[in-house]
Amino acid sequence: MGQSLLPIIALLPFLGALVPGLMIRAGRTACASFTAVPTILALVMLGILAPQVMQGEVIQAEIEWLPQLGLSVSFFLDGLGLMFAGMILGMGLLITLYARYYLSGDDPMGEFYTYLLLFQGAMLGIVISDNILLLLIFWELTSLTSFLLIGYWKHLPEGRQGARMALAVTGAGGLAMIGGMLILGDIAGSYNLTDILQQGEAIRASDWYIPALVLILIGAFAKSAQFPFHFWLPHAMAAPTPVSAYLHSATMVKAGVFLMARMWPVLAGTDAWFYIVATTGLITMVLGATIALFKDDLKALLAYSTVSHLGLLTMLLGFGTKLAAVVAVFHVLNHLTFKAALFMTAGIVDHEAHTRDIKRLGGLARLMPVTAALGIVTALSMAGIPLFNGFLSKEMMLEEAAHTVWAGSPYAVPVLATVGALLSVAYSFRFIAHVFLGPVRDDYPSKPHDPPFGMWAAPALLATLVVLIGIFPALIAGPLVAVAGGAVIGGDLPYYSLKIWHGFTPALFMSIIAVAGGLVLLALHRPLDRLWIAAPRPEAKVIFDGLVNGLTALSDRITKALHNGAISRYLAIFVTATLAMGYIAWTGGGLPAPTRPLLPVPIVVAVGWVLLAVATFAVVKMHRQRFQALVMIGIIGLMVSVGFVYLSAPDLALTQISVETVTIMLLLLALHFLPKETPCESSVARRARDGAIAVGAGVGVAALAYAFLLRDVSVISDFHLANSYTGGGGTNVVNVILVDFRGYDTYGEIIVLGIAGLTIFALMEALLNGPAARRLRNADYGRDRSRDRHPLLMVVATRAMMPIAVMVGIYIFLRGHNQPGGGFIAGLVISIALLMQYMASGFAWAQDRQKIEYHTMIGWGAVVAGLTGAGAWLFGKPFLTSAYGYIDLPLIEKFGLGSAFLFDLGVFLTVLGAVMLMLYSLSRIARFAGETVNVEPMDYDPSQRVEAAQTEGS
Repeated sequence: MGQSLLPIIALLPFLGALVPGLMIRAGRTACASFTAVPTILALVMLGILAPQVMQGEVIQAEIEWLPQLGLSVSFFLDGLGLMFAGMILGMGLLITLYARYYLSGDDPMGEFYTYLLLFQGAMLGIVISDNILLLLIFWELTSLTSFLLIGYWKHLPEGRQGARMALAVTGAGGLAMIGGMLILGDIAGSYNLTDILQQGEAIRASDWYIPALVLILIGAFAKSAQFPFHFWLPHAMAAPTPVSAYLHSATMVKAGVFLMARMWPVLAGTDAWFYIVATTGLITMVLGATIALFKDDLKALLAYSTVSHLGLLTMLLGFGTKLAAVVAVFHVLNHLTFKAALFMTAGIVDHEAHTRDIKRLGGLARLMPVTAALGIVTALSMAGIPLFNGFLSKEMMLEEAAHTVWAGSPYAVPVLATVGALLSVAYSFRFIAHVFLGPVRDDYPSKPHDPPFGMWAAPALLATLVVLIGIFPALIAGPLVAVAGGAVIGGDLPYYSLKIWHGFTPALFMSIIAVAGGLVLLALHRPLDRLWIAAPRPEAKVIFDGLVNGLTALSDRITKALHNGAISRYLAIFVTATLAMGYIAWTGGGLPAPTRPLLPVPIVVAVGWVLLAVATFAVVKMHRQRFQALVMIGIIGLMVSVGFVYLSAPDLALTQISVETVTIMLLLLALHFLPKETPCESSVARRARDGAIAVGAGVGVAALAYAFLLRDVSVISDFHLANSYTGGGGTNVVNVILVDFRGYDTYGEIIVLGIAGLTIFALMEALLNGPAARRLRNADYGRDRSRDRHPLLMVVATRAMMPIAVMVGIYIFLRGHNQPGGGFIAGLVISIALLMQYMASGFAWAQDRQKIEYHTMIGWGAVVAGLTGAGAWLFGKPFLTSAYGYIDLPLIEKFGLGSAFLFDLGVFLTVLGAVMLMLYSLSRIARFAGETVNVEPMDYDPSQRVEAAQTEGS
């Protein structure tokens, strides 16, 4: 059951994200209630799996995607994943409740809950992903969805800036982490975490260990706001408080800590790990706590305290000992409970008092007793006071720090850890004393009072956990800490005891110093605050802004130097770089000796090749004479088609001829509105440069083709030939490949073709509403034109040809699975017939008789092809798996019929719709320019007949 539940758990938040935008129409309460449903369902499923995981089992689920490349949609759930998944879903449920009452009526709640569920799904994917490539996808999704949540209040400049800063820092860190993960997977020979976690010794012994470690840690440090990436987190506090409570205390910022914990068995245990991770964590812990002490904004104080505690967690994992890793797991749980509650409490204060400025608060315990009780309890836990859960993990942290030696010094880590704890006590006590204690003021921006139950219920539940874990740690948190800690260290747990009193240990004395020193700092806060304000110090935001502005200016200079809008320059750079890489590969060796003799060249083939070369040269020579160049291009296309026929490729020949005909006809119609000649705009030197590059590219491609033709290479065509009939139900291997074996490619190609048609239509729409429209209106559309605008012979021929061409197209379509043909060629054949009608009788005449909406045809083609592919899912088969069988109808012989027929129908509709939409776009120019519609059967304009008679009479 676990194997089937894990993918559902990962998918539920994403499916649930579709609901809030609809349910907000039913009211805010209905929206919040239905938002909670997918989270509750996922929690229930997680609870079903929890007993197995608590017994030490690892639940795995895998859906193969591209197994040849090691890509799979795979999940696994162990103790660490269970704890984090429970935190993500549990906090998500509480935040859903809290946000219902926190957000105002002006806030688009449906949008908020949509973003929240998308983020929840991304975080859930990180903690239960087995494949590291899948983990990377979810990792970047957290950056994108957090960007949406942080910038939720779009009207606030600081909200937009905070969102951009968070995206830039965490996104850049994610890019570095991608490189590290790919190196790690290469070392381990697998991209599955369950395999990688078994390769610890091999990974640490690899020469690529340090690069992989550094790159992965950059991603983890950026996400968890470690120095020097710590500055983005406080600026993200411009987001609504529910976002801060969820992302910046419970989930997103813990992603980096989770990754370090997940990779601990394979990356920890080396000096590089210790000095990089432990040192970074220690610096972040002390720096964050120092800044937090002097912040007057409640959320800023809590933000920097979060940075400090994240540094504490990083430092513990960096110690590299099993007990320190278990302590880190315990503190993750404790920090979740008290910090999320503190953020919600700060939000309540801001919501009711209309300010977060500590210097404008005080005395709230008398006005908001419930809120004050919650804030005081959770702040005492953050300070590490006994009987609250923060005390337990703080004591265990200090004990580990007391026995850690850094660079030969036994005092550096204990002293700095004590300083960090002391500062933590100071800012926690300041939170209590300066917000809730003291006399009641008479200058609050708004009269404070406790909020409704719905707003304080979530922090109350968390505060209750703070107390219960603090008093009964072994009972409440012990089993979860044990199973999660065991998953982190990947082996037997060290001895530890979750209890309040451990005797007279070094940690106890360090803790006493921290509490006493914190009280002293609180008493001296006012003069220290003046010194802090007066002291010069670097501002991370200023440095970041300067760096971003510098990079932007550099990018602008590079862009202006390289991207001047000339496609010739871009092509020259691209082709030259490709040639250089090809030359390096060619001269690098590894090309085996020829294994095939050169075949004799028949005289006919030689003549055809010479004609093809001459026509190609003529295109280059006459490319400024548009019509002549187009004629030469047509000759080249026909010669290529003849080559396909000679090489026994009738499908390719048919396709080439059809495409060539449609292309030439469309270009002829387009040339109707263009000058006859293209002006010469390139200098002789530039033309010489381009010619040299073109010759080099041609020689390179010819050499590559020649080398392959003289050597035996393994090809997949044998598989297609052997399985075309048995696997795809058709004897035309080319068509079976297109609609079955490589149906994904074909489906993508028709989507691109449809997009191209729609894009041309959109461009034409913009053209006819721009400056070019005025020139078209002023053009004399009838000047220099034949009075017989549409020759009689051509009109008669095309109208007689129309039904025949349609019949031929249908025939080619129906036979395509077993004989040369198919939906693509059939669509082109019928397109040619319609194109001829436009050319013979005029755009306006043909368009007035057009009864089918080409946009709709493209849409139906894509839908039919997509539904045909998806229909295989109903039978438990992969997307686009074909089914075929034989049907025996009376009076008709037995014939085969496959589901690929419907897919080919989708291809036919898309091709026909796209080509005709392009033609329709051109016809709009003609109509706009003033072409009249013919009214007589043979399309002779009677006004011109009268004009001609008058001319002759005169």
